[in-house]
Amino acid sequence: MKAPEHPENENIRIASLHSLKILDTKPEERFDRLTRLAKRLFDVPIAMVNLVDTNRLWFKSSQGVEGTECPRELGFCGHAILGDDIFVIPDALLDPRFCDNPFVIGEPNVRFYAGVPLTLSNGCKVGTLCLVDQVPRTFSEEDKELLRDLGQMVEQELTAVQMATIDELTQISNRRGFISLSTHALNLCRRLEKPASLFFFDLDLFKEINDRYGHAEGDRALISFSKILKESFRDSDVIGRLGGDEFVALLTNADHHESRLILSRLEQIRTDFNKTITRGYAILCSVGTVEFDPNRHQSIEDLLEDGDRLMYAQKKAKRAKSLQ
Repeated sequence: MKAPEHPENENIRIASLHSLKILDTKPEERFDRLTRLAKRLFDVPIAMVNLVDTNRLWFKSSQGVEGTECPRELGFCGHAILGDDIFVIPDALLDPRFCDNPFVIGEPNVRFYAGVPLTLSNGCKVGTLCLVDQVPRTFSEEDKELLRDLGQMVEQELTAVQMATIDELTQISNRRGFISLSTHALNLCRRLEKPASLFFFDLDLFKEINDRYGHAEGDRALISFSKILKESFRDSDVIGRLGGDEFVALLTNADHHESRLILSRLEQIRTDFNKTITRGYAILCSVGTVEFDPNRHQSIEDLLEDGDRLMYAQKKAKRAKSLQ
């Protein structure tokens, strides 16, 4: 039996899943109706919405199987989230990855499996909508298209859950989402003794943009800066808008040198962006940088407090210099 590998973005993927706060919740009709529909349309004994957690598959909705979870290494869905399209096993007994899997040689006697990855807005694949049969079968292109459509419906329901943690204007994490994601990431760094750094950003002269050009243009400036952040930081980093013109980013498993390089890249991207826009203003910012100290910082809120203080110290120094 071959256990599934972990995706390259496993840390942020797990953090994204946990930020939904959907694990170990009660059954919901909006998910159950889709697994019932899948079971009926494909005439299979088992249809499920599975979420791939750290060490388990947790069943958000299941038709035809008892229980609420199983070990991640035994499930097929851990393999399915490694790809972008539907993962199909026509006959598990003929597949060397699964032929001796306990779920194949014993209950529920899996022979056929088809699972479509469920992807969040940040690109993380958190689980699958999957079909299971106890006899081998083929899966046509028409079948795949139908399963993709049902998967998109499940993703829409997950998006509705996720919206509580996403900033509506910039489409990055809001304060609640950032704290949830970064708390998980920081706990991993603490346990694995990995470095982390926090950047606390505040746009300079943002009030002047609103006053002179209007709030719609102010919104465009906020959206532009969020795009600069997304382009500058790595997929594994957590970025968010805390509110107003305050933004934040948490880098994990990056030492001081790497943090400096990322900040330099951000400054270059911001400078290049300002050269291309013709809006009458430039995107400017102050930043407070804090290296995670597990003895000093007991929570993400401690890091935010230090970052906020250092950011305002830089902003104050800029103002003093401009008056000289």
